[in-house]
Amino acid sequence: MHLKPRFIDIHVIQPVPYANLNRDDTNSVKSMLYGDALRTRISSQSWKRATRKHFQDTLGESALRTRRIGERVAEVLRERGWDKALAERAGAHVAAGSSIKWEAAKGKDKQPITNKVLTNALVYLPEDAVEDLADIAEAHKDALTTDFTGKGKNKPESALKGKIDKILVKKNGVINLFGRMLTEVDQANVDGAVQVAHAFTTHTTEVELDYFAAVDDVTEANDDETGSGHMGTAEFSTGTFYRFATVDLKELIKNLSDDSDIALDAARELVGQFLLSFIESLPQAKKNSTAPHTIPHLVHVAVRSDRPLSFAAAFEEPVRSAGHGGFVGRSVEGIDAYAKAANTLLGPDRVLHAAHASLQFDKLEHLGERHSSFETLVTAAVDCALAEAPQ
Repeated sequence: MHLKPRFIDIHVIQPVPYANLNRDDTNSVKSMLYGDALRTRISSQSWKRATRKHFQDTLGESALRTRRIGERVAEVLRERGWDKALAERAGAHVAAGSSIKWEAAKGKDKQPITNKVLTNALVYLPEDAVEDLADIAEAHKDALTTDFTGKGKNKPESALKGKIDKILVKKNGVINLFGRMLTEVDQANVDGAVQVAHAFTTHTTEVELDYFAAVDDVTEANDDETGSGHMGTAEFSTGTFYRFATVDLKELIKNLSDDSDIALDAARELVGQFLLSFIESLPQAKKNSTAPHTIPHLVHVAVRSDRPLSFAAAFEEPVRSAGHGGFVGRSVEGIDAYAKAANTLLGPDRVLHAAHASLQFDKLEHLGERHSSFETLVTAAVDCALAEAPQ
């Protein structure tokens, strides 16, 4: 079917208390310089993963991303009653049987482990496809005679070579929505229909160092010894974040099916749950020591017929706190004002639907109708987008 452009944009203002939701390689708070002001940043990969996990758990449909696909297949075969050694050999044949280059896993002594094979690229496939790979191994059980050690330049050839790629191109709703990059397998690439921006604070932030000490219970009970068992510091920050994502409905429907009715029904479920998962998800780093489980104070959703439109530029000049303190109110006002200005410049006809849901803001004139819940907000946007979704 012929598809016209159609995008659902989602904008979120969310305060997060003392936390470090996304660390860099030195365990420091991630940051960015924007408008010549330092902001706390949470990477798109971090929030997208949190969204995807929430999405999968809620929808009951999951995908597996791993270099250890052979080990996963071996687990399934052992559950089916296979001998451990033969199951591991079969798993190695599966991992080495695709078009993806592979290497032997190495032990603590840096020596290859027999029948532990890692693919050089991450395999990303529906969780239930592992059973299909195990079925292929079972169908060729008698041919699985070669051990895999990876020693030398000439690697052994899998008895399943040429039989694995047909499974690696399988898709499900998760992959159709979030996409897949697997260049070594023909027709395995899937262009993602979701784009997620890095979240950042609407205002200038500072990193705080938290000194901590862990008490040694045995030392504490001994009157002759004092002091802690461990001391250290950790970085944290606080802030009000702007978050943005968009769903390309044309791309999603193309990924789903050539049958327009099937594609539209599937798109309705996938997009609706993605939007709700994006709203409710939160990266889980250091959750046990900070418990920063807030919800957004404002969510604005717009259906556009031309292109996505981020409101990040509304915060190029950092928000200043209100007279009594706080950044949420002025951040929400910034979103409202920017929506008015940007939509005036681009032309209002490009916005097919706009609405918002919020905790306490009643006088937002440029973000569309206010909904009482996130669920009704999302449902209205998806209904409009798919009613307009074109044949």
